[in-house]
Amino acid sequence: MDHIRGKVAEMAGLSERALQASLRALVERNRQLAYSVILRDQYIDERETELNQLCLEFLVRQQPVAGQLRFIFTVIQMNKELERIGDYAESIARQVLAVSALEPQPSYARFTELGNLSVAMLRDAVKSFLEEDSDLAWRTMATEEQGNTMRSAINAELKDLSGKGQLPAAALNPLMTIARRFERVTDQAKNLCEEVLYMCTGEFTKHKGGDAFRILFFDSNNSCLSQMAEGIGNSMGLPRFVFSSAGITPLPLDARAAQFMTQKGIDLSRQTSKSLAQVPQWEHYHVVVALGAQAREALPIRAKKTICLTWSVPDPAQAQGPADPAFEVAYQSLESQIRELVGAILEQPQTETKV
Repeated sequence: MDHIRGKVAEMAGLSERALQASLRALVERNRQLAYSVILRDQYIDERETELNQLCLEFLVRQQPVAGQLRFIFTVIQMNKELERIGDYAESIARQVLAVSALEPQPSYARFTELGNLSVAMLRDAVKSFLEEDSDLAWRTMATEEQGNTMRSAINAELKDLSGKGQLPAAALNPLMTIARRFERVTDQAKNLCEEVLYMCTGEFTKHKGGDAFRILFFDSNNSCLSQMAEGIGNSMGLPRFVFSSAGITPLPLDARAAQFMTQKGIDLSRQTSKSLAQVPQWEHYHVVVALGAQAREALPIRAKKTICLTWSVPDPAQAQGPADPAFEVAYQSLESQIRELVGAILEQPQTETKV
């Protein structure tokens, strides 16, 4: 089993490096590196075959049951997902070859953000398997929706540039394909985590979207207060809870908020500012918390089963004078109310909350 774990780590390392190289080839317009990713994909395919053979040998010789059987089943499924991620990296590299010589080139900042998210999710998913860490698997799964949001933002930006004549027509589809491939990696990472949860608990979590209790924080620009609330919620490490945030008119993350939350041990760097329309299926969230009267008035609650709450928390980004005290007050208020809300949810019968 240790030998098989080592082979999974090797396979994951090859897929991760291919993904990183394809992103670098895109940003640097490095055609040679793109060719290298394409050529090295055969090694990932070879490792997949080798790992499948090891798993088959383990099944025949050991005839595993219970935990060992779940382990080998998980490895077989993960092997398939990791090979597919390698295919996505190869596909990205091929699209890089199609766009690298075209002018003008767009900014690749959003692509870098999405690529880094996909790599981080892949790394954490594999780590959760190697360490049998179900909590890490749950936390990693909760970040998958960010990939959907980032891809939507990239597509909107590309279409806008194309409409203005600032992007060659031949570059639009390849670049949208690249964004789709990176977003698919986040989906695959989520699938890996679902396999890990089965290995650890014996329960299938696939296609159980209703099991997650979803909470959305909504304010004016999703640059400070709602981002802090999302970060606080995610930092609690609560299995089957998904926290997200959005704003009426999204603006970039407030640098002071990011710095303050870092001091609290909460990293907001993976969070992105987004509008309500960029939150996938937001109307199916169980609770939407409007942070202020303005946000509540702008919130078009359409789903009858969505519970809407309004919290009056002063936005520290608007505070006059020293910022730290205002951020501390906002942090303490948000943390207290989030813990109270989560505590109330957990006390409800599972038949009502589906948590």
